[in-house]
Formats: sequence, C-alpha cells, structure tokens
Amino acid sequence: MIAIIDYDAGNLRSVQKALHLLGEEAVITRDHDEIMNAGKVILPGVGAFGDAMKKLHSYHLVNTIKEVADSKKPLMGICLGQQLMFEGSEESDGIEGLGLLPGKIIRIPEGEGLKIPHIGWNNLNIANGASLYQGIEGSPYVYFVHSYYLKSEDRSIVAATTDYGTRIDASVEKNNLYACQFHPEKSGEIGLKILSNFARLEER
Repeated sequence: MIAIIDYDAGNLRSVQKALHLLGEEAVITRDHDEIMNAGKVILPGVGAFGDAMKKLHSYHLVNTIKEVADSKKPLMGICLGQQLMFEGSEESDGIEGLGLLPGKIIRIPEGEGLKIPHIGWNNLNIANGASLYQGIEGSPYVYFVHSYYLKSEDRSIVAATTDYGTRIDASVEKNNLYACQFHPEKSGEIGLKILSNFARLEER
C-alpha cells in the first residue's frame, strides 16, 4: 500500500488516480500509524512553500515525514513535495523546510522569451542508473508547473535535469528518498512508468 500524505495539497486525488490506474492500492491520509504501516509514501504538493510547511506543522506531519525518511521505506516528493524535502526556499524566507536533503530552492531567473511560472512540457536529461527512470529511453518529456527550482548542493543525488533558462535539478534520488519537480501524474505514459517504477522499489 502507498500512503499519500494529506496536508490539503492540490494534486492529492490526481496522484491517487494515477496509482489506481496502475493497479496500486493508494490511500490519502494524515494518520501517523497508517503512514508508517504503508510500504511506500508520497509527499505531493502544489502551492507555496511557506503555506505548505505551516500545514505540515499544523497537522503534526513534519516528524512523521522525518520518521519515514529515517526508515528504509521509499519516500517520494512530487513538485512542491520535492522542494519541501530541502532546507528552505527563496519563496518563503525564514521558513525551514524538512531538511531531508542539502540544497535550497531558488526562483527561476527571468530571461528573454521565458514565462514564469514554467508551465508545460519539457524534456529530461536522465542520469545513468537512476531508479525512477528504469526502462525509459532518450530524453522524455514531462509536465512542469513551477516558479522555483532546486539547486542541489550534492550533485551525486541528481537523477534528472531539465533546461529552462538555467539548469534545473528536476529529480533527485538518495537512499530511500526520491523526488521530482514535475508532475508524473500529469505526464502521460512516461509519468505512469515513473510512478510504476516507484511502486516497485524495494526498501533501501
């Protein structure tokens, strides 16, 4: 069973629907025991960094997420969920993120012909051996919606990048932690393959 952490994020149902299409049991929950008893956990997200952290604190989910991260069960952040796994964001100065991984979230720089937020399809440059992308060839296109992006301090954890006026760390993997800035649940067959790969991960 896959637990989708419920802190009122906008893409909860679409993530659950995509997993159900794959034949996976997926529940939306903020119950500590249900999350800890799940085989895998997803932290989704749409919205502002600061508001999301406040919600996670108000629902007493911060320590639960850190407990999941300290366990061996796979944890996946999606979109804002990836950003929350890091230390902080320029979007919300003074508000600490979950700090599961080293790095900061910064605003996509202005550039000629670039619209911010970055909305739409863009291709990935996938690192060799990245677990979420097994069986995916070439430079697949996935769907993004974001104004801020990850600049990882640890380059070894970057599983995929994309280019939008700058190099964006679009996905990371470290031990049992996985994340992507894009929305696999909105990325067609490629996105379903990524979610399927996550659903089949073993504990690390």
